[in-house]
Amino acid sequence: MEMKLRKPILEQISTLKNLPTLPHILLRLIKACNQTKGSLSEVSKIIEKDPSLSSKILRLVNSAYYGLPRKIKKMDSAVALLGTTAIKNVAISASIYEAFKVKSHSIFNLKRYWWHSLRTGILAKRFSQELNYSTPDEAFLTGLLHDIGRLVLWVNFRKQYRGLLELYGRRPDLLLAGEIRLGATHCEVGAWVLEKWNLPSFMVDAVLYHHEPLDRIRNALPLVQIIYAANALSQEPLEAGEQPENLVKELFGFSDSLLQSMVSKADAELAEVARSLDIEIEPPGKVPEILSDKDTEKQLQLIREVQDSSVLLGTLMNLLEARDEPSLLAAVYQGLQILFDLHEVFIFLYDANRQGLISTQAGENEKWKMVTGLFVPLSMSKSLLIRALMEQRVLDSFGLETGQGAIILDEQLIRFMGKEGILCVPMFVQDDHVGVIVIGLNKMESTHLSQQFSTLEMFAKQAAVALRGHRIRKTQLKTIQVERLGASHEMARKVIHEINNPLSIIKNYLKILALKLADQNIAQDEIRIINEEIDRVSQILRDLLAFSDNRSLILEPVNINAILSDMVQLTREPLYSDRGITVHADLDPNLPPVQANKNGLKQVFINLIKNAAEALQEGGNIFIKTRKITPELEKGSYPDTASVGYAEIVIKDDGPGIPEEMKKRIFEPFATSKGRGHSGLGLSVAHNIIQTLKGSITCESTKGEGTTFTITLPLHKEKTN
Repeated sequence: MEMKLRKPILEQISTLKNLPTLPHILLRLIKACNQTKGSLSEVSKIIEKDPSLSSKILRLVNSAYYGLPRKIKKMDSAVALLGTTAIKNVAISASIYEAFKVKSHSIFNLKRYWWHSLRTGILAKRFSQELNYSTPDEAFLTGLLHDIGRLVLWVNFRKQYRGLLELYGRRPDLLLAGEIRLGATHCEVGAWVLEKWNLPSFMVDAVLYHHEPLDRIRNALPLVQIIYAANALSQEPLEAGEQPENLVKELFGFSDSLLQSMVSKADAELAEVARSLDIEIEPPGKVPEILSDKDTEKQLQLIREVQDSSVLLGTLMNLLEARDEPSLLAAVYQGLQILFDLHEVFIFLYDANRQGLISTQAGENEKWKMVTGLFVPLSMSKSLLIRALMEQRVLDSFGLETGQGAIILDEQLIRFMGKEGILCVPMFVQDDHVGVIVIGLNKMESTHLSQQFSTLEMFAKQAAVALRGHRIRKTQLKTIQVERLGASHEMARKVIHEINNPLSIIKNYLKILALKLADQNIAQDEIRIINEEIDRVSQILRDLLAFSDNRSLILEPVNINAILSDMVQLTREPLYSDRGITVHADLDPNLPPVQANKNGLKQVFINLIKNAAEALQEGGNIFIKTRKITPELEKGSYPDTASVGYAEIVIKDDGPGIPEEMKKRIFEPFATSKGRGHSGLGLSVAHNIIQTLKGSITCESTKGEGTTFTITLPLHKEKTN
């Protein structure tokens, strides 16, 4: 069931900053408890990872509430005695209580709120046992959480909800009417939260309907009736004439003596259960306590932690939903800004082939562009970046030992960021290095951020998992493409050999036939069409021959900018001069020559420019850009191609994009969506040439936004004597 909340609160509640989120360990625990064949030892192991939760469970099992003859010290014994449902209840109760330790107020007294919720839960459990309801522990948890919607409204809509409580706090019917004007009742909000936590549907229903008219409750399933009755008996001092006991007796047929006995026993249990769960309660009528400044600060800190957890969950979802590496990096930068208010940030990714870290670009920020491609080799072992990567721990420049100092590279980064120091947060998955997040900070900012280190490390680990997953998918796709291309090469050679000879014979006989029939002017048009079709087959074979030719290309220093300028000029008239297409060239004048083959590159660039122009049927823009990717900072440590750097060539259009079904096959032979007259070999040929030149070519395309091809080629290395 998907809760349908009324606007405008629907749009706001989905992005609430203080919306409670269940901790990761609790989600694992609930899953383990819900499994019908779940192992009690597995549940014990999960609990033991959380010292706070472990102490609560052991305190509960050893409390007077259970009255065991001997003290339980081992978690597996406690789990076996309590059962998985009770364990789940304790865990959820503790987490919700910690998440909502907001400051008490004369209008919204948190201790009285928990007194009411806990009493409702205990009564619900007793009613369930008397009625032989199958899951009394589930009734307890539902009673405990039935008013959680009030907490959500109070924390997130404080001003509006305070006004409602001041006017109608002792009149539930009028309060509900006021909540409806606000946008949703606390029943609807609470049910929505429980549904988001994937709690059972009947629990959600009981929370949703606990303030419905009695006539409707009579026709509901048992759990709805149980929570309705328990809530009615747990209200603060009621208006004169209200008798909830009669309501309960009417619903369940309890006698006066039985009902009084259950209420009396519930009140006797209340304080003990609250103490066992470490929940502070206060019965109605008691003068509320004035919180100390220290307690107030602790509660504010808990609110901040809940807020961070909620925003963290949303940010992690952005990482998981990122479709490619650029959008993934953009999500990482955005998460660092939203979660930690960090803006001076660089991300370095680990390159296993070059054995070092390479800085990345996640947007159009000019500062990012200036250091994009910066290479830090592992041999710079004293750099904080390399130390953080290899030691897999957070390091900062503020904690350096006296006399040790930062190496020049680190000092350059600190000065470039305009800060007093840097913090280096490693990204890794087990022993697999992924990269390092480098954050520029002043000393005061570092002290403040240290309070969020655990959240920052968690975020970095999730970013590492997402980046590693993307790399694995990319590698697998590349392997598949190489295998398919290899098979295509062999197929191409056979096809060319088998078809060329019969085609030549057919062409010759067609010429003879045309000459014989020329005097009678018979079938000349048909013969012409057949010749044209044979010519088209011949062109496909020539493309296939180019695609399948694996001969080593002759490499020489090549001026990329000069070739691109020539190709733009050469294709201007036939492709885009009169079709409303504008070419924007941003060619780096300082780009060194690449080690390549001039004719091969001409074929690649013509293919890509032609494809871009054909995509812009209604006009548009083609962007061509070149730049040098900065080489490493220490000479002689890496392969020759790495030691001189790379040239990057980007050819982009703002057309409709490549169809989704074509993206995965873009470099495969015969993959085309252009229809008749296109062999589908152009990009396969381009891919083959770039691979032969020891470069790389990738394609990114988004529907309605265009397509981008990115090529990297090794720069030419001058020979030294």
